[in-house]
Parts: sequence; structure tokens; C-alpha cells
Amino acid sequence: MAFMAALEADLRALSAEARRRHPAVKDAAEHAILKLRSLSGPSEIAQNEDILRMFLMACSVKSVKLSVIGLSCLQKLISHDAVASSALKEILATLKDHAEMTDEIVQLKTLQTMLILFQSHLHPESEESMSQALGICLYLLESSRSSDSVRNTAAATFRQAVALVFDNVIRAESLPSGKASSARLSSRVTSVADNVTHSFSHTLSLASNSGEPAIRENLSDVGKLGLRLLEDLTALAAGGSATWLRVHSLHRTFSLDILEFVLSTYVAIFRALLSYQQVLRHQICSLLMTSLRTNVELEGEAGEPSFRRLVLRLVSHVIRLYSSSLVTESEVFLNMLVKVTRQDLPLWHQILVLEILRGFCVEACTLRLLFQTFDMNPVNTNVVENIVRALALVVATIQASDSSEETLAAVAGMFSSKAKGIEWSMDNDASNAAVLVASEAHTITLALEGLLGVVFTIATLTDEALDVGELESPKCESNSVECSGQLALLCMAMVNSTWLTILDSLSLILMRSQGEAIILEILKGYQAFTQACGVLRAIEPLNSFLASLCKFTINTPNEGEKKSILQSPGSKKSETSMDQRDSIILTPKNVQALRTLFNVAHRLHNVLGPSWVLVLETLSALDRAIHSPHASTQEVSASVSRLSRDTSGQYSDFHILSSLNSQLFESSALMNIAAVKSLLSALHQLSSQHISGSSQLSGQQIGSISFSVERMASILVNNLHRVEPIWDQIAAHHLELANCSNPQLRSMALDSLDQSICSVVGSEKFQGISSAPHQFQESQMVNESETVSFEYAVLSPLVILYSSNKNVDVQMGALKILLHVLERHGEKLSYSWPSILHMLRMVTNASEKDLISLGFQSIRVIMNEGLATIPVECLDECILVTGAYGTQKTEINISLTAVGLLWTATDFVVKGLISKSVEQANHMNEEAQLGATFKETNIKQVSPKQVVDYNKLFFSVFSVLQKLGSDDRPEVRNSAVRTLFQTLSTHGQKLSKSMWEDCLWLYVFPMLEHVSHLASTSSRDEWQGKELGTRAGKAVHMLIHHSRNTAQKQWDETIVLVLGGIARLLRSFFPFLQQLSKFSSGWVLLLDFIKNSILHGSKEVALAAINCLQTFVGANCPKGNLESSYVKSVLDIYELVLQTSPNFKNDSTDKVKQEVLRGLGDLYVQAQSLFNDEMYLRLMAIMHLMIKATMTPTDYDSELGSIPAVQRGILEIIPMLRPTAILSSMWTPLLLELLCYLNGQEGPLQKNNRQIHDQNSGVPVDGAKRTLVERSRLNGSGTKLDSAVSCGWGILFVEKLVPIIVNLFLEAPPSERFSASPEVIHGLGRCMNTRRDNPRGTLWRISAECFNRVVTGEVRQDNADCKSDVNSYRLSRARFWKEVADVYETFLVGSCGRVLSSDVPSADSNTADETLEMSVLTVFGDDILKLQKDAPVEVLQRLVNCLDRCASRTGSLPVQTVGLLPLHCSRFSLSCLQMMFSLCSCIAKASSCAAASEASKVSIPILMKRCEVILGQFLADENDLGEHPLPSVRVKETICVLQELARLIIDINTANALNIPTYLKEALGKKKSHRRAHLLSLLPTFSELVVSREARVRELVQVLLRLISSELGLQRLT
Repeated sequence: MAFMAALEADLRALSAEARRRHPAVKDAAEHAILKLRSLSGPSEIAQNEDILRMFLMACSVKSVKLSVIGLSCLQKLISHDAVASSALKEILATLKDHAEMTDEIVQLKTLQTMLILFQSHLHPESEESMSQALGICLYLLESSRSSDSVRNTAAATFRQAVALVFDNVIRAESLPSGKASSARLSSRVTSVADNVTHSFSHTLSLASNSGEPAIRENLSDVGKLGLRLLEDLTALAAGGSATWLRVHSLHRTFSLDILEFVLSTYVAIFRALLSYQQVLRHQICSLLMTSLRTNVELEGEAGEPSFRRLVLRLVSHVIRLYSSSLVTESEVFLNMLVKVTRQDLPLWHQILVLEILRGFCVEACTLRLLFQTFDMNPVNTNVVENIVRALALVVATIQASDSSEETLAAVAGMFSSKAKGIEWSMDNDASNAAVLVASEAHTITLALEGLLGVVFTIATLTDEALDVGELESPKCESNSVECSGQLALLCMAMVNSTWLTILDSLSLILMRSQGEAIILEILKGYQAFTQACGVLRAIEPLNSFLASLCKFTINTPNEGEKKSILQSPGSKKSETSMDQRDSIILTPKNVQALRTLFNVAHRLHNVLGPSWVLVLETLSALDRAIHSPHASTQEVSASVSRLSRDTSGQYSDFHILSSLNSQLFESSALMNIAAVKSLLSALHQLSSQHISGSSQLSGQQIGSISFSVERMASILVNNLHRVEPIWDQIAAHHLELANCSNPQLRSMALDSLDQSICSVVGSEKFQGISSAPHQFQESQMVNESETVSFEYAVLSPLVILYSSNKNVDVQMGALKILLHVLERHGEKLSYSWPSILHMLRMVTNASEKDLISLGFQSIRVIMNEGLATIPVECLDECILVTGAYGTQKTEINISLTAVGLLWTATDFVVKGLISKSVEQANHMNEEAQLGATFKETNIKQVSPKQVVDYNKLFFSVFSVLQKLGSDDRPEVRNSAVRTLFQTLSTHGQKLSKSMWEDCLWLYVFPMLEHVSHLASTSSRDEWQGKELGTRAGKAVHMLIHHSRNTAQKQWDETIVLVLGGIARLLRSFFPFLQQLSKFSSGWVLLLDFIKNSILHGSKEVALAAINCLQTFVGANCPKGNLESSYVKSVLDIYELVLQTSPNFKNDSTDKVKQEVLRGLGDLYVQAQSLFNDEMYLRLMAIMHLMIKATMTPTDYDSELGSIPAVQRGILEIIPMLRPTAILSSMWTPLLLELLCYLNGQEGPLQKNNRQIHDQNSGVPVDGAKRTLVERSRLNGSGTKLDSAVSCGWGILFVEKLVPIIVNLFLEAPPSERFSASPEVIHGLGRCMNTRRDNPRGTLWRISAECFNRVVTGEVRQDNADCKSDVNSYRLSRARFWKEVADVYETFLVGSCGRVLSSDVPSADSNTADETLEMSVLTVFGDDILKLQKDAPVEVLQRLVNCLDRCASRTGSLPVQTVGLLPLHCSRFSLSCLQMMFSLCSCIAKASSCAAASEASKVSIPILMKRCEVILGQFLADENDLGEHPLPSVRVKETICVLQELARLIIDINTANALNIPTYLKEALGKKKSHRRAHLLSLLPTFSELVVSREARVRELVQVLLRLISSELGLQRLT
């Protein structure tokens, strides 16, 4: 074992050290080594005394080295229990001897051994041994030969021994082993609040771990031993001697220290053992009382600060730990301590006393015990109150101090050091004055901490009362004010006895101090005490502390402070002067005070009640400071310039305070309702006290009112879940502000009321109230009365403001609020709609435009978005209110928009009608399936409120529109008319028959009559526009367009809209309307209205009426919806209009006539299937009337080279009048009618027309006869085309009419064409004859082209279908060919002798004319003469002669003038000559019919005669001219004849027609050599031409002679 080895090593060392001088010790050591080896452990060593004696022997020689080794070995033996208990006496004797040695090492070893002895099983138990052991320690402690280290070790050993003694007492007496606390007071480097909390929790833990023991009188031996020790210690502390310890004197300070240790550590001994308690009461307390006396001069040790400190600490322990048992003594002690603070004692003495008092104050349980024991006991002194007053007096000395500023700075430094966790200290080289200031500051700091300790103690105890349930938390909903618990009553008593004193002191220091730490600590005290007062419902202390706290929140510096603050090194003079205007500077103190105030308000919001006014006044000032442009924090304003201040982010304090300010009112949601009401009342009070009768308010007053209003809104927003109890307060305050005389306040109130109402209506409180107002459920009607009243209460302020306040701005504000509510949350409203609509109707009577505009915006929101959510009973009123806005005269745009909203209402109504019909259909199906039982149940379930009378709503809209339709403002009535008809047109298919009848007879037709009456009675006087100003002394008016400058014209515009609406109805719903019972009478009224509109209305009205008829016909005829009676009625209208229309020319008349023409054309096109012969003839008669009306003597448009508008209209519709298949008999009357306009005569045409009609029409001819007779009467023009033109038919009109007639003719059936073709040819011929008088005109050209078309068609047409009546056919064809011959003779032959114009025509014109002539010639020859089949011979003879005369143009002229003939004339003459050769040639007619051969037989004699004349003329001219050359024209003509004769080949029939002897014909016929028989007839002429001077002629004659020889079969002989 290590222990055995260590002992053996010590014995060897001891033997070695004693070898020379102490051989006996050496031998004993060696013997002990041998003995030790035989032992196995400490227990055997304890039984064998040799080992112990060996070490005691070594110590007895008193050699330092041997003593040290011996004492060390003794320590090992004692600590390992290797010593028997019987050896204690010898050990103590040895230790005593060594204590008397002067060597320090030996003394220390002795004390060390003594301590081990006390801690081992050998510890002294008897009084003798204990006294001897303790005496050794005290001897070394008091010995003058002991060094400081020995003394300190001795003191520690003695303290440890005392502790061991009293520990043994605890164990022996079976007392609780828990110790109260250390002898030291709480740390000075922590905050007062932390000290209080820590001490309270520590005391509570001790109280929970140990109960109060019962007092016992008997003591055990150990108890007696401790009592003897306590008595001796008390005697030594009193300056006496210790009998038991055998000590005559001891430092009193050390004795007091040991007593303090015992009293503070072993509390249970003094509380449980009577003997100890009596020593405490009689001896220790007596000692302390004597030592506390300050009225005698203390000398020696008793006057030293260390002694006084120990005495005071003992007193504090006695009071803290034993005041419950030592009541009188504690009271005396406390009174003495309080008295000391008032005496003029050294500062160090006062500091010691204040430290003790501070300790009492910061220990919550101690202060509670003292207050319970003394202050709450009437018999005893109010020691706690006295302590507080004493501390307050110490704090108040700062006012009388000459160096108060330095002292306050020192106090702030001490608090700052404590906040940093370090002890405050002074410089070593500080002056006496500085030391004095520090001492004074120390006293004030201790007193202030004591007061704060009282504050935090009260707060802690109040929290304890809350925890145990004696008090209700401020957060609870209930607001009980009774304090029934013991702890609660204690807290209340403490508050009542101390608050005033504490408040004075804390406010004094807070006012004078600037340090951050001390301010924070004091404000914590404010907060803690105020909260405790709030919890205890101590109203007066609460208000006083709040008022005091509020004084420190906002600081408005005086002039001196402003100057010192603003004149910073970096500031400018201009900034200084600017910032001096009502500057608000928040110091750190202000900021912290405000934060404290927020904390208090948050904690006590439910119990502040009337105290809210104090808080709100401060918060209002803070709000003004935050929003003030000159507000700043002190650090910013004192250290930086304005520029840097704006950009450095130094306003964080403001931001934080602003956030706290807002959070306070946001937290109102956590308050109980009574607290919220109190807060609102306080806000109302704050606002009301600034409202005066004067309209001029200061900025501060307005700021306070603004603060109140904003915070009310914030409270409302955060309490929407329980808004009903608080709404009346908020609304009343807003109404009060809105009725004041200051406009700024009114605006503020309206804005806030807007926000408030929108917030309430938009909250969840309103969810579901009116989610489906058209379908009420039983669950929604349970609390209907409450809901109704609340909803009305929310919106009633708006009605009150508008109806009772006469300020326009207030009324506008109310309307704006209503608008916002409707825009954002209109769907949630249900029961307040009647009042809303009533208010909006009142607005229409206002004279201010802005009011009406705002009210109408609300109506627009309702009509556009809210109809689906409005209650059923309010829908009709809503429509009527909209109509009221339409009738107001202030703003026309509003009226127009109101009409548009009525259109929106109709959409809603129609949707309801559709859904209603669907529901009815579904309901009928359900009834059919489930039977009558379910039907009855369902009927019971349907509430009358669910039924919406959509028919009534629809008629309400129409009633309003009808009223607006007669408004004197044209824009409004036009919009209403347009909307009414548009509504019917759009939604008519969804209306029932009954609704249609009501709409027509109640609204549409009455509107027609009313509008017509108003239009007819309106003024025709011209209006002057609005006066814009003056110029040169004359008024200048706004120009009004001529179409709107009279009331009559504007009413005409309305009638136009009415007619357009009727047209849309007839277009869309005519088949349906026909089914209505009264439609026939309505149709008569409508036609009468249209007729009057056309006849008596303006141009626009007439056109609209005509367009109405056109639309009606065009929309219904193609669908087959019209009967013939309706068509006839329309024809009657047109006929009547044309018969009665004025026969003079103006723009209106022309336009109307043009539209009537277009209407006639559309009527016929659309209703062809309904027309019979009579109706068609009537149509033609109407057309004739129209055309006849356009025949005027002068035509300005024709003079300008254009066709008049009416004639253009005539030309447009004539092609539309082509008869249909069932009206085929009408082709001839139509064509004859049109040809009358070309021929200028009609007698034969009328007769022929009547005959054709009688033969082909199966209907009575009375109508046709009447029409033709009328036409004959009206169409009495001359017999020439020129006369027709001079009577009104412009040449341009005829030019356009000719192609139309030809196109119609070509479209006519063959059976109708053959009878009309002679008249057509005749008419075209007359038009072609205009070439003589107007060769540059276009009529003859157009007519020539059309003539070619007609003739070609008629010649090529197979008229087999037309030969049923042979005689009629032959007569017609004979007339046709006669007319054809007449046309060719007149156009081709008669025109050749025309007078040439003196103007030289252009080359293009000549080319065009020549081309046209050639085309006429081509048709003449190729299509007429060659292809004709039934032309009479005499006609053919005329035609060929005509062609021959054209071919003789050149040959008939003498040689002197033939050269002057134009080239195109000579070319045309040659072409005619060539055409005659073509007619006679058998090659050209090889493929033609036999009729062509007839033409050749007629043509050959004429051709041969013409050739002979031409050749003879050539010979005669050549002889006459002699050597002179012939004109080229003549030569070309002769050569052409010779060439064509050479090429011509004829057939036998043509040869037989030649004028040659018969024998030649027979001979040629036999030999079949007739192909060139025509040359034989000209052989004499050829014989003369052989001597011509023209070589080309001679050559051609030679060719012809050879051909003759060949034809005769003659050959040359050689």
C-alpha cells in the first residue's frame, strides 16, 4: 500500500535526520520500521502504539526538522484513522508544545495538524479537549510572535473549528442542515430588480426546504459545548475574557466576525434551541445595542469602521433572520439605524448604515416580514415607512448640496458601472473634494437603490399575489377591484404607505439625472410600481406615477437649451435659426420614458380606465413630435448638421417609438370590452377638450384631434370581431367632428369615418349577413333584428351627415364614403338599402353638380355590380332612383349615363326571367315526379321574400325610359328612346306575349304619339348658342350646327330614333308580333305615323320612315313572313307619298324620292313571290309617277355633265324590276314603258301593251287599263327624241337608260321579246340618229353597240316557240325587219350626208368611230344579210341598196373632190364594196342557209352595176385628166374592184340573176361554167381598160380576160 510505503519512507527520513544528534530517536525509528513491516494496515497500526509513540518522540525533542517530519507523519496517521482515540490527549499536548515554538513552519504544521484533527474521528468532544484545541488556535492567533501568515491560518482554522462545532450541534440536535445564506449581502454589481428577484427566489427556496422548528430547552453535550463556545465568543466580542476558552482577550473585530458567521449560518440553532436564543437575545443583542450607540465617543477598536461594519452586519442578520422572534430588539435596531441616517455622522458611517437599509429593501421577503411585523401591527412602529422616508431624505440632500451636479454625475457613474457589471472605483490620486463628492454620491446611490428595492419588492410581492390567485391579472376580462388575500392586502398597504415618498425621490433624481443607466433603473422602478398599482387597482398612486412619468416623455427645451443644443460645431447659422421654430428634441431620457410608458400601458390596458387620458395626452404629443419636421433626438441635433441628419438614419428612435405607439392601439384587441370603451372615452375626451367654437385651431390642437381620430380608427380595425359595443362611441365622435366649424377637422373626420365604415362592413362580422339577399334562410333570420339595427347603425352616420349638415364638403364626404362602401363591400349590405336609396334620391334635388356626380357614382356601382345582392323589395326603388338621376337637369352626362344604367337593369331583369322560367320548368318536373305532397311542402318553404317580380321590374325600367323619352334635352330623350328600343330588340325573344302587348300599348305606341305631339308643337325659332364673350361691343355666341339650331330639328332627331327602333322591332319580331291580338290596329297606327313622317317631316324624318319600311320589307320578305296585304299597304304608302310630294326641286325632295325609289326596288326584289299582274302594274305606275316628277325644264346637274340624283336612283332600280316567271306577261309592258322614255311617244305602245295584256294575263285588266290610261295621260311628250330631252330627259340619262333597256330585253323570254323587238329597234335607231347633230356624243355610240347586240340576238334566235300565232309572228317579224332596214338606212346612208364639224377630231376619236362603223358593218353583213332567215325580199333589197349606197361614197364624187374625202370614209366605202362581194361569193356562203343565197341573188345585179360604174368612172377620169395622175383614192378603188372580181366565184342561182343574155346562161349552165359568169357581164368594160395608163390596172384586166377565156373554154391557136 502507498500509505504503508509513505510511513516507511518517513521513518527512514526520521532515522537519517536523528542519526547524529538523537540516537534514541534513530533507534526507535529503525525499530518502528521493523514493526511497521509486520503490520498490514491502518487498523493494526492504531492498535499498536509503538508507531505513534515513535512520532511523538520525534516531536518531543523540539527539533524543527524532526518536528516537521513528526507532525507530517501524525497528519498521515490521523487522516488514515491509524491512531486510537485514547491518544488524543497526548497529541493535543504535543501540538500545544509545538504552538509555543517560534518557528513559522512548525506553527503552520501545528495548525494544519489541528485542522486535520478536527475533521477526523479524533475530533474533541469533551469541553476540556475542545477548549484545549481551540485554545491552541487562539494562542497562535493572538501571539505576538506569530507571523501574519500564521495568524491568518490560525483565524481560518479557528473559523473552521467553530463551524465544525456548530455542525456537530446541528447533527446532535437533529436540526435542519440547510443554511440561510452567506454572510455577505447581495452583490452590488447587479441591478436592484435582479437583487430583489434573486433574494426573493432564494428565500422562497429555503422556506420550502425547511419548516419552522419547535423551540427546545434541553441540550445535548454537543449542544452545551457549542453554547459554551457561543458565550465565550460573545464575551470576547464585548471586550471581556473567555472563561471556557481560557483566553483573556481577543480582537473584538475577529470575535464579531465569528459571531456574524455563526448567526448567519446556523439560523436553525437559534430558532430551535432556547438556550441559544436567550444568549442571542440577552447577550448578543445587548452587545449590538451598546455598540450601535452613537451618542458617546467611541475609542479604540470600537470606533474603527471595520468594527462598525461588523456590528451593522450583525444587526442586519439579526433583523433579517430573527426579527420574528426578536421583535422588540429588531424594532430598536431599525429605529437606531434610521436615526443614524439623520445624524451628522461621518459619511463612511452613513454609507455603512445605508448599505444595511438597502439590503433590507432589496430583499423582498425581509421587507415583507418587516412590514408585516411592524407596519401592519398597530402596536409597533412603521419601520418600513420610516426606512423609506429616511432613504428619501438622503436622496433629497442632493438639492442642498453645493456640488449637486458633480454628485449627480458620480451617482450616474456608479449606476453605469453597476450596469456594466463592474464595481465603481475612484482614482488613487483623487483629491479630497473628489472623495467627498464620491462619498456623497455613494450615500445617494445606496438610498436610491433602497427606494428602488422597495419598489421592486412591492412589484415582486404583487406578482406573487397574482400567482397565488389573490389578485386578478390585468389581462383578465373581469375587472374586480377587491383585494381579499393577505398578500394582496399587504401589497396594498405597502403602496399606500410608501408611494408618495418614493415618487418624490424618484422624480427628483429622474429630473436631475442624465446618465443612461440610472435613468433606465429609475424608469424600471416607475414601470414596476405603476404596474403594481394597476394590478392592485390603486388609482391615486397609479395616476400620480403616470402623470410623473408623462412629464419626462416629451421635452420642449427652453431658449437656453435650444441654444446650447443647436450651436454645435457642425451646424450653420441658417439651420440654427430654422430649427429654433417650435423644435421638439427627444433626449434619451424622453425616449426611455416613452418606452416605459408603452410598457405600462400594454400591461395595464384593462385597468387604466380614466387614467388613459394621461397616457393619451403624452402619446398625442409624441405623435406630433414624430410627424414634426423640426423634431429630433438630442444626440442628432447636438452633433450633426441637417444634411447628414437627413441621410444618416438617426431617426431609429422615432421609428421605434412610432411602432410602439401603433402597437399599443393594435393590442386593443386583447383588452376587455370595458377597457376598450375606456380607451375610446379617453380619446374622445382628449379630442373634445381641443374643439372650440372658433374655427381657428392651433397646430397642437389639430394634432391632438388627429391623433385621437387615427387611434380610434386603429382601435376599430383591431376590434372588428366585437365592433357592436364600441361603434356608437366611434360614430358619435366622428359626427361631432364633422359638425364643427373647422374645415380641416371636418375633412379629417370624414376620412376617418370612411376608413371606419369600410373596415366594419368589410369585416367577417358582415360575412353571410347578405350573401344571398334574394334567398333568405331561416338560420339567417334568427337574430335578424340585431343584425338590422347594427347594419343600420353602421351606415346611419352617412344619412345623418347628408341630411342634417348643410356644409357641401360634409355632404360630399358622406357620399364619397357611401361610394367606397358600395364599391368595396356592397354585396354585404342587406337591411340598410332603403336608407341608402332614400339618401341617393335626396341627392338628385341638390343644386351642386359635384353632389349629384358623387351620388350618381354610387348608383352606377349599384346598377353595375350590386343588383344581384340588393333585397327584392329595393330593386324597384333602385330603378326609380336611377330614373331620378336621369331627369335631373344639373349635369346632362349623368342623365345620359343613367339611361345606360337602365340598360344594365334590363340585362339583370332578363337574366332573372330566364332563370325563373328554368326554375318553373324544373319545378313542374319535380311536381310530376314527386306528387302533390311535395308541392305543398315546397310552397310552404318558399318565403314571399324570395319571389322577384321581374315583370314589374321590366316595366319599371320601361316606365322610366318612357318618361325620359319626353325630356326637353335632346341628348337625354334620344338616349332613352335608343335604349328602350334596343332593350326590346335584344331581349324581345325572352318576353312573353302578354309582356309584349303591355310594352307596345303602354310604352311604345304612347311614346310615338307623345313624341309626335311634342315635335309638332315644338318651336321653329333658331337658337343662339351660349354667349362666349364680346367682340367690338357685340356678344359672341357659340355656333350651333344648322341641323340642331331649332327645337323642331332636335325633335326630328328623336323621331328618327323612334323610327329606327320600330324598324329593328319589325325586322326581328314581326312574325311574333303578328300573333298579338291587337297588332292589326297597331299596324294601322304605325303606318299612319310613318306616312305622316314622310309627308310632313323633315328630310331626316322622311328618310328614317322610308328606311323603316325598307328594313321591314327586307327582313321579312325573304323569310316568307309577309302577306300580300302588308306589301300592298307599303305600296299604298309609297304611292301616296309620290302623289302628294311637292313638284319642285330641292335637296330634301330629291333625297326622299331617291329613297322611295330604292324602297320600291327593294320591295319588288324581296316580295316578288307576292306580286301579281295588278300589283306589278301599280308598281310601274308608281315608277312612272316618280320618273315623270323628274322631268323638269332645267337640269343643273345635266349642265354640269352628271345625272341628277333622282334619275340615278331610277336607273338603279329599273334593272331590279325584271318580271319573274309568274309575271312573264309583264315584260312587254315594262319594255314599252321604258322605250317611251326613248321615243318620246306612246300611242302605239299603249295599244300594243293592252292587247298583249288582254291575251296573256289571266287576271282582270281593269288595273292594267287604269294604269296605262294614267300613264298615257302623264306621258304626253313630243314625237321626237329631242323633244323628250328638252322636256326634262337629259342626254346623260338616256345614255344610261339605253344599256339597261337592252339588257332587260335580252333577258326577256323569247315569247315576249319578238313582240317588243320592233319597238326596241326603233328606239335604238332614234338614239343612233343623234350622230348627225352630235357626232362627238356618246349616245349614238352606245346605241350602236346595243343595236348590234339586239339585232344579232334576234337574227340568230330560234323563234319556234313564238310561232303559235303565225299571223302575229309574221307581222311582228315584218315590223322588225322594216325597223332594221330603217335604222341602217338612216344610220349608214343618212349619216353620210351629215354636216362635218369645223373642229378637227382627234386621232383617237376617229379611230374609235371607224372601229364602231366597221363593227356595225360587220354585223350588217355577216349577221344580218348572211344569217337572216325570214327577211322579206323587199327588205333585203333595201338593205343591199343601203350597202351599195355606202360603197358608192367614193365613186359618186367627181375627180376634183374625191381627193378631199377623209381616209376613214374611203376605207369604209371600200369595206362596204368588199362586203357586197362577200355576199355574192359562193365560198363565203357555203355553210350558211338558203336565205343567204337569196341575199346573193339580190346583191349580184346591184354589185355588177356598181362595178361597171366604178370602172367607167375610172376610164372617164383618166381620159379627162390626160397626162395628169388620178387621185390615189380612185386608183385604189379601181384596183380593189378588179381584184375582188378576180376572186369572186358565184353559184348557179346567183349566175342566173345576172343581166346577161339567156343563151349564155343556158350555155354556161350546160357546161357548168357559171362560176365566173359575172365577168361576162363586164367584158365590154374590160375591153376598154386594156389601154389604161395604170400598169396595175392593165395587169388585172389581163388576168380577168384570161379568166373569161378559161370560162368560155377558148384556147390560143398556137
